[in-house]
Parts: sequence; structure tokens; C-alpha cells
Amino acid sequence: MFFKIKINFYLCDVQIQTLMSALTNKDKQQLESLNISTDQVERQINQFKTGFPYSDLVAPATIGNGIIKFSDTEVQELIKQFEEDKEYYDILKFIPASGAASRMFKNIYSFVEEYKGKEIPEDFLKKENVKFDSIENFFLSISDFAFYDDLKNKLAECGKDIETLMSENRLVEIAEFLLENEGLCYGKLPKALLKFHKYKESSRLALEEHLVEATQYSTIYTEDGEIAQLHFTVSQEHLDIFKKTVEELIPVYEREYGIRYDISYSVQKPSTDTIAVDMNNEPFRNNDGSLLFRPGGHGALIQNLNDLKKEVIFIKNIDNVVPDRLKSTTYDYKKVLGGYLFRLQQQQFEYLNLLDEGCLANDEIDEIAKFAKEKLMIDIPNFYKTYNEIEKIDFLYSKMNRPMRICGMVKNEGEPGGGPYWTRNSSDEVSLQIVESSQIDHKNEKQEAVFQSATHFNPVDLVCATYDFRGEPFDLNDYIDYNTGFISQKSKDGKELKALELPGLWNGAMADWINIFVEVPIITFNPVKTVNDLLRDKHQEN
Repeated sequence: MFFKIKINFYLCDVQIQTLMSALTNKDKQQLESLNISTDQVERQINQFKTGFPYSDLVAPATIGNGIIKFSDTEVQELIKQFEEDKEYYDILKFIPASGAASRMFKNIYSFVEEYKGKEIPEDFLKKENVKFDSIENFFLSISDFAFYDDLKNKLAECGKDIETLMSENRLVEIAEFLLENEGLCYGKLPKALLKFHKYKESSRLALEEHLVEATQYSTIYTEDGEIAQLHFTVSQEHLDIFKKTVEELIPVYEREYGIRYDISYSVQKPSTDTIAVDMNNEPFRNNDGSLLFRPGGHGALIQNLNDLKKEVIFIKNIDNVVPDRLKSTTYDYKKVLGGYLFRLQQQQFEYLNLLDEGCLANDEIDEIAKFAKEKLMIDIPNFYKTYNEIEKIDFLYSKMNRPMRICGMVKNEGEPGGGPYWTRNSSDEVSLQIVESSQIDHKNEKQEAVFQSATHFNPVDLVCATYDFRGEPFDLNDYIDYNTGFISQKSKDGKELKALELPGLWNGAMADWINIFVEVPIITFNPVKTVNDLLRDKHQEN
């Protein structure tokens, strides 16, 4: 065994030396400027060569078997607990907001490409049975969008009347004014800076709805009053306009809600970019000879989260918001998730202090093990019964002294997205995980059957506890499952390449956390994937 291990280390050293010898001084300077190590690049190249293992699904998480469903009475109790205890916690709301909105307008871009410089058929907007997601419905319902008045005014500044353009079928001009720089530039802005909801007196950007939400559940108490804390992850190119927009909005909402805001920002770190390779798994080079690195996906944001050093963090996507008339349910269930986190953590910390001290009686150890299994959803393997008292204490301590997250789950009604499952890892440990379709071996009939039997899916609605029982922040890097990344095929400059995405933020990046799933109402999940989604009743105020 010792000899085998030495050979493996030797081979690893040879691979690293091979990579080092293939790197030019310019390459090494590029890596240094990005704060990326050769070890990091070598590991990623090896991952391209070996691929990633599929998830091993044991069973879907369902109500009573991995997903908790609270009664109306329990919901009210947890809301009350959140309201009573929140002043003792440092709470922040974390919103990934770096994604560009261009994908929202895919159909409109295609329409412009097809009809630019061409005559549009007279009956284009008179078709019967117009589909909801169609380009025809976009134009027929254009006045229902929150950005309509801005678009109308922008066209007027250039001497164009939107109603005249509509009647004359000059729809390409309208579309271009919506998307391009001379107009609203919506095709190049992040979703956060798009008008989502129309109200009687004004319209709100997506980020404004998050400012409003934050006043209800991500606040801290100070001598100077209540402060709502938010953190946005933003792309570098949009950082300045993002900050400028927020600075203009803050005074408005501080006056309206009698609260102050503490808003911070971060960009995805260049050190989390991943190297691209050619189809032979050799480093892909740009036309200038430099190595090509690509963003590592939203899993890279675990580093941004780790840097915040906040005790309790709510996470919600930028496009999952609703107008005021529908916010009450969202508020209630954010407080339910937070209240349940407080309740579990308070008991967890009490038990961890006892475990840390040691010298527990058997009935005390059994009580803690029952809590770990039934409340923290920690699998207690059969071999645990063979442990002596010290071994049981060590096992429970290691399993309970981890960051914890409470994840909202909604009933599966056909929406795409990851789902909640019991999975088995390479160490034969069973745990609750959020698993994406790309992580499943769909050719394996048993695995596919488990995958298809899921009753719920992940709406990205979670609250995280990132401090240990001593009041120290966990290093979240210690809880990533690096075997849950993803490889995709792309192209650049006409050449095929392979790209690597890091373990997803709410998938592999949090795989070794204490994971607890709670059913939340479907009304709390209202994503905007295409621009026409803003026409849905959930995004209309009236």
C-alpha cells in the first residue's frame, strides 16, 4: 500500500512538472495576475481528462422523508420566533445579480435578425391563438410592461411615436430601441436594472423590489435605528452604473420605510475562473497566445459569500420578485425559514457545547443523536452502534459542527431546475442534496427513475448559518465537493473547446453543509427567464 501511494504522488509530481515545462514565462505572469496557481490549473485539466462522477441518487426527498411541511400553527410560531430573535443576529441578504439580461430577449433578437431591412407581413400581429411566449404577444401586450413609458419617451426624444410605429408595423425600430444603446439598452444591462413592475405612480426595477423586501427580514438593530443589509454580486462592467442607480434610490426608500440601508457589492474573482482546454484536453490558447480562462459559474460565488463573514445570510435570485400585492406570503415564509434556522441552531449550539466538554452519559448521547438524525437530517450509519462513547461523541461533534442552510422547496409543476434528493457520496455517506439534471446518468434506468420521481424542485430560496457555536465564521471552502463540477463544449474564434464550471453555489459548493429542506408555497417562486414572463399575473400589480 505504501509503495502504491508513493507512485501516485510521483505521477502527480510528473504531471505538474509537465505542465510547468509547457508554460511560458508569459503564461506564468498571466496566472500570477489572476491569482491562479499552477496546482489549480493542473487539477482542472485532470478533471477534463477524468470527467466528473454522476450523482448517486438514493431516493427523492419528499414530505416526511427529507422535506418538512409545517402546519399553519407551526408557521405562525416560527414567524413569531423570527421576529423575537432576529435582533440578536447579524443578518444579510445576498443577491447574485451579475447575469446580463440578454437571454431574456432571445426571441426579440431573433426577430430583429429575421426582419431587419425587410417588410413585416401586415397580418403579423393579427394571428389567432397567439402563444404566451411568442414575439407577437410581446408586441400586442407591450403597453403592459413596466418599461413601456420609458420606451415610449425614449422614442419620442428621437421624434418617433410608438403608437405610429406599431400601426405602421415598424416593429424592428421598437425592438432596437428597447435593446440597443441608442434606446433603453435593455439587451446589455443586468436584470437588476430592468423595470419589472408597474405601479400607479411609478415603476420599479428588479433591484428595487429587493430593497423593499430587505426591510422585512434582513435587518440589524443599532443605536441609530434599524439597518437593512444587502449584498449584490455584480459584473465588473456594470458595477459603476449599479452603484450609481442604488445611490439614487436609497434616499427614496429610506424615507418611505423609515430605515437605513447598508449595501455592499462584489464581483466574481478572477482567481475563480477556470482554464479552457481544446478537444485533446490541452490548454486552449487565444489568438494572441495567452491562455483562455472562463468564468467558473455561480459556484464561484461561494468565495464572495465566504468573504462576507456574516452570521445569517438569506440568498435569493435577482429575478425572483413580485409586486407589493403578493409580497406578504414571501415575507411570511422568509421568516419561517429564518425562524426555523434560529430554533435549530440554538439547540445545535447547546448540544455542541456539551459534546465539546465531553463526559456525557449514554442517554445524553442518544438524545443528541436523535436530534441530529430527526431535526438536522444527518444520516446515522449502522456502524455508529459499534462505537464506544468517545467515538460517538467525536462522530456527532464532527457532523453537527458545520455550516447549516434551510432551503425552501416548491412542488414540482414542470419548472426546470435542480431537485432535492437523498444521495450517496464516494465515502458511502448519505445526505440531502440539491441535484441538477446534468449531474444524473440518465442512461441508468434506476437513477433516472429516482430522478423522475421527485415531487419538489429548488427555487433558490435559502437562509444560511455560517458561524460555529464559538461565534467564529466557518471557512466555507472546507465544505465544497469538488467532484460535482460540470464540463460543457463551447467554441471561440471558430475553434471547439471544453469549459469547466465549478460546483454550483447551492449544489456542490454547499454539499457538506447541514442541509434541511422545507416546503414553501409556489407563489414564492416567480422567476423571469424571458421578457414575456413579466406579463404573467404574478408580475402585474393590477
